[in-house]
Amino acid sequence: MNFNLAQFKQELEKRKQYIDNCLQKHLTRLDAYPPVIHEAMHYAIFNGGKRLRPIMVLEGAKLVGGSQENAVPVACALEMIHSYSLVHDDLPAMDDDDLRRGKPTCHIVFGEANAILTGDALLTGAFVVMTESAGMPGVKPDNLIRVIREIAEAAGSQGMIGGQVIDLQSEGQDIDYETLKTLHSLKTGKLFQAALRSGAILSDMNQQGLQFIDIYARNFGLAFQITDDMLDINGDEEVIGKPAGSDAKNAKTTYPGLFGLKRSRQLAEDCVKACIGSLQEFGPEADFLRQLAYYTLERQN
Repeated sequence: MNFNLAQFKQELEKRKQYIDNCLQKHLTRLDAYPPVIHEAMHYAIFNGGKRLRPIMVLEGAKLVGGSQENAVPVACALEMIHSYSLVHDDLPAMDDDDLRRGKPTCHIVFGEANAILTGDALLTGAFVVMTESAGMPGVKPDNLIRVIREIAEAAGSQGMIGGQVIDLQSEGQDIDYETLKTLHSLKTGKLFQAALRSGAILSDMNQQGLQFIDIYARNFGLAFQITDDMLDINGDEEVIGKPAGSDAKNAKTTYPGLFGLKRSRQLAEDCVKACIGSLQEFGPEADFLRQLAYYTLERQN
């Protein structure tokens, strides 16, 4: 498959705009009482994110010919959970970052206590939004319950939060490749996996299909993290929206730190090949996911 970065970025932007419009409809109004928490929630959500996780929810539905509209509430909920995790990641007790995508982080603008509550509100609100898929034509209640459980597990102590704990414990420590891989498969990969699976499950994908997309999501998450580590070293600060070298500042073990940039690039390329291979049972309906995998190698932020 030929990959044209400029064309793909246009496609990605169309999907991002669609998700942004949906988020505007599903978030509590900006001026709802008490206004400060809702202002902070909107600030955390609308800060230039790529919307990869909600896009993957919709693409998961597309793989089975399902209704993407039915999956929109779950897609929005995934972005709310992702955004909450970033708000908390940036806190002084965590990564202590002042910038997120070129803008002051939530705790810098609204204060640390409000930032903590903003993350809490986004997480709990996400599960309210997910239930809005209930009753939509073609959404089976059992499938929606399964999706809600999978997302909760992916975000919890054996998913994203578990990965964050390992990340914090590993600061200043020499950790091996397997520990690093486990850290990121939990912290980053689990939510990507839940995103792709959620859209597919809502659209009634069979178990074999789910196994294929699991392989895609795991490898995509790893490729994304490796390239993220590389951008922290050689990325343009104006483009990545935060100071380069933050991993080194926080004494984090990274793929380039373990293997160097050249070997890290090769690992990312191997993951992309695995992504493409996992989609061989699908036709043109998986083309966007194929290109998304290639995009991880070319992205600049």
